[in-house]
Amino acid sequence: MIIPSDLSQRLLGGTPHKIAVLHAKALGDLIVTLPALGAIKATYPDAELTLLARPWAKEFLSARPSAVDRVISVPQLAGVNDESAVAMKDRAACVGQAAQSTAVEQFYKAMRAEKFAVVIHLQGDGKAVNPFINRLGGGLTVGLRNQGAEPIDRFIPYVHYQSEILRNLEVVALIGARTTRLEPQVEVTETDEQETAVVREIIKGKPYVIMHAGADDLRRVWPAAKFATSADELIEAGYQVVLTGTPKEEEIVTSVMQAMKRAAIPCTSLGLGGLAALLRKSSLVISNDTGPLHLARAVGAQTIGIFWAPNVLNWGPLTRNNHRLAISWQLECPNCGTKPISPWPFQPITDHCEHSCSFVESVPVAEVLNFAAELLPPEEATVRFRQSY
Repeated sequence: MIIPSDLSQRLLGGTPHKIAVLHAKALGDLIVTLPALGAIKATYPDAELTLLARPWAKEFLSARPSAVDRVISVPQLAGVNDESAVAMKDRAACVGQAAQSTAVEQFYKAMRAEKFAVVIHLQGDGKAVNPFINRLGGGLTVGLRNQGAEPIDRFIPYVHYQSEILRNLEVVALIGARTTRLEPQVEVTETDEQETAVVREIIKGKPYVIMHAGADDLRRVWPAAKFATSADELIEAGYQVVLTGTPKEEEIVTSVMQAMKRAAIPCTSLGLGGLAALLRKSSLVISNDTGPLHLARAVGAQTIGIFWAPNVLNWGPLTRNNHRLAISWQLECPNCGTKPISPWPFQPITDHCEHSCSFVESVPVAEVLNFAAELLPPEEATVRFRQSY
């Protein structure tokens, strides 16, 4: 529900002086919170907005203008900012066990001393996170909650299939926060640009396409050979191709390069700021459904995202003028045909299926290149695609 701002302030007992938001997950998860954070700041410009997040988020946001005034790093807590907790059944119990550590207790004490007027969480169904935010001593707790989760003051139900951007906006609307900016936006700084200097020397001023072939989840990884074929066609059309990845994704970047007939530019050493700058000035970004794809959209790049169909509902872009989606409709295990009881949560490892494999492998190269032809400025290319896709 949307609460008028004057009514919101009365419900909060006046204008809040400090608002804390918990979001201690990965890059893509942070990007989709940005419109909600902007809505809070636009509605309560005089309130200090604090993000409770991972250390990398503090480094990234403190280096550029944003709605966030301050970032506080959250200690490792299962189910809150510990990805290994995803596989645990009783995540709330894990939080209780982790909270016994001295560091965590000191964190709770420091947060209670902050005297936040409002504490909001924007991650998950509340089973692991609600006990956490309830210990921070906020005047009002807000977020998501499903059956079995600890109560908080204001909440919406967590229904898995919802745009993450709109879900977050719906949560902050519980305190009257509103905005007309629905798309995430990340500002690129001069320091970010300077970080890309070495790569730009190799690019030599030519138009370039960025390809990001990695992802944390194998089910979302398009085959290296298909990235390679697409890259060869783009190079033939007159573009440089830059293969980005994190240091731990060097192997997949190498796999793409080895499968190519032409030479691409590997780039696995940039920080997030440098990556943002490189993405912004690209002609196009082609990527699996992973953090750099969301960052590319936030800095204004044109994108082709390779998606597993159910994930489009949560993670797909809200607009299509500058973005295309190459969608795989593969819902059963590609190796043995095992079907899940429901698409979410889809766990292919069952008593009858232990295969770990890509669920987007079936996306054709032709579809990706057709989208590229739609988005790329014709005047940039020195030659046309060799084939009609």
